[in-house]
Amino acid sequence: MKTLLAATLAALGLSAALAPARAQDVTVAVAGPMTGGEATFGAQFLAGAKAAVEDINAAGGVMGKKIKLEIGDDACNPTQAKAVAEKLAGLKVPFVAGHFCTGSSIPASKVYNEEGIIQISPASTGTKYTDERPGPYSFRVCGRDDQQGGVAGAYLAKNFGDKKIAILHDKSAYGQGLAEETKKAFNKAGKTEVLFDTVAKGEKDFSAVVSKLKQAGADVVYYGGYHSEAGLIIKQMRAQGMKTILVGGDALVSAELWQITGDDGEGTLMTFSPDARKLPSAAALVAKFKAAGVEPEGYVLYTYAAFQTWKQAVEKAKSMKAEDVVKVLASAEFDTAIGKYKFDKKGDPILEDPYTFYRWSKGTYAQIN
Repeated sequence: MKTLLAATLAALGLSAALAPARAQDVTVAVAGPMTGGEATFGAQFLAGAKAAVEDINAAGGVMGKKIKLEIGDDACNPTQAKAVAEKLAGLKVPFVAGHFCTGSSIPASKVYNEEGIIQISPASTGTKYTDERPGPYSFRVCGRDDQQGGVAGAYLAKNFGDKKIAILHDKSAYGQGLAEETKKAFNKAGKTEVLFDTVAKGEKDFSAVVSKLKQAGADVVYYGGYHSEAGLIIKQMRAQGMKTILVGGDALVSAELWQITGDDGEGTLMTFSPDARKLPSAAALVAKFKAAGVEPEGYVLYTYAAFQTWKQAVEKAKSMKAEDVVKVLASAEFDTAIGKYKFDKKGDPILEDPYTFYRWSKGTYAQIN
């Protein structure tokens, strides 16, 4: 089976060049890191968005109108994300599924709320995204870092309570927030880390921090950050003879992690939502993706669900105007590929079990609790 990135880009060879929108078409958007270090997640967004648009149009569109997909590339850069949001506002899109990085979703959300555009992020887990949202038009269909960090910190305290735990983060809005929430839960459980330190996102040489970990005798390192740096840290720990287990968050949910680590990644742990691919609500969709040679990992189904949510809200509101749609988003229940949910007053989904643990083994990951 080809990689998600390759399969998605191959598909986009024709989807990015779709026929120009007709007068009755409505342009909607997906925005995320289509290039850069987190492009694997942009590929997940694209796979979900493209499938959603195709399925919605095949079923008659939204309120009888076909939808056309616009693609925004923010490269997980806050400044670029704001520019993408401004471009989409200029196109007068009523809906954006995006962004991926919390540091991108926050500045983009200011534009969307000023311009009356519904934003539903499939993946931005940072608490500030909704705690400090600048208006009522921003939502997400994933969990929050205080939920994710709470699960991670409690797990570390329970399962590695007699081990030496270190905590690192990459100083990004996502990575730092996740590490701090994990530390908070870990400390609340009566445990103290042997090291709390930072690394630079985009760095390649982690020998200095790996030496610190080795000197501290760390048995486990919790890493708040993305898969690229996590994979290199694992490789460089093994190169120094360390058997330290790396534990991370949902940004490790990419086959590219194993491509970086190879067998050195065996036993790596991470938190992510319960596997949506196993839900009855997603069975037919998962089969369709796999038949097309795409593994719907990570945030593929979450992006698809964001489109489903917007469509259901529009049709219940009988309007695409943001002020009408947001009233439905704030009150209705939505039935999607990732299950049923309602939004709370902040725009977060009310989920029964937002996070659980997974282990990487032999090139794939599986839920362990």
